[in-house]
Amino acid sequence: MAACACLAAAARLHAQTDEIQVYTGELETPGKANLTIHANYTPEGRTVADFPGGVVAQGSVNGAFEWAYGVTDWFEAGTYLPVYTLTRDHKVQIDGVKLRALFAIPHGETRRFFYGVNFELSHNSLHWEATRYSGEIRPIIGTRGHGWELIVNPILDTTFNGFSHLDFAPCARAAYNPSPTFAVAVEHYADFGEINHLAAGQEQEHNLFAVVDFSRGLFDLETGIGFGLTKASDKVVLKAIVSHTF
Repeated sequence: MAACACLAAAARLHAQTDEIQVYTGELETPGKANLTIHANYTPEGRTVADFPGGVVAQGSVNGAFEWAYGVTDWFEAGTYLPVYTLTRDHKVQIDGVKLRALFAIPHGETRRFFYGVNFELSHNSLHWEATRYSGEIRPIIGTRGHGWELIVNPILDTTFNGFSHLDFAPCARAAYNPSPTFAVAVEHYADFGEINHLAAGQEQEHNLFAVVDFSRGLFDLETGIGFGLTKASDKVVLKAIVSHTF
């Protein structure tokens, strides 16, 4: 997967997202499995699909059932099965499936400086993305101290059509953790377009989210509300992420 992602790339046609999340580099305990359910609702956003036959953002719920398994203390394998949409006219659509491989420094949650990289390979329904196959390279770089943490994911998206068409879609998170079970954060999600021809300012996507995280033993919960900062961005997006380790 890493070789494929590094040797090929392509233009990204804007589409809905199944996952609005900054990766922290934390890995599941070796030998344990985890289920994370993503759900993103757009009460106010684009009313026209980004490509013919695509999903209309406004009024839709998009997300995924993400399954993960801790292989070693530095490697986690996962799959998104299924990626789904509840359309604005209340139809359920299956959008595809993804494979994921996360490599990170062991026990990053206890370190002052931590890092990793995540690779994804997607098989898409053509109402979800305009290309059948796509991928993602997501570096993870972070630091923390005195209850604060800053994490950056400088993501590159690809549809395997050449290096010059890699799409730069970074995200970042600044969080305050007053306790091990609670955090408040600000997250920024962007899409600058192809790295060889970045989009003009108002054509870029920029969304700023206010986020709250809870950890309650049996499950972890993250909720947030995001606001679009440019004309190309959806105006209001709500997100929820629930996870449980078996």
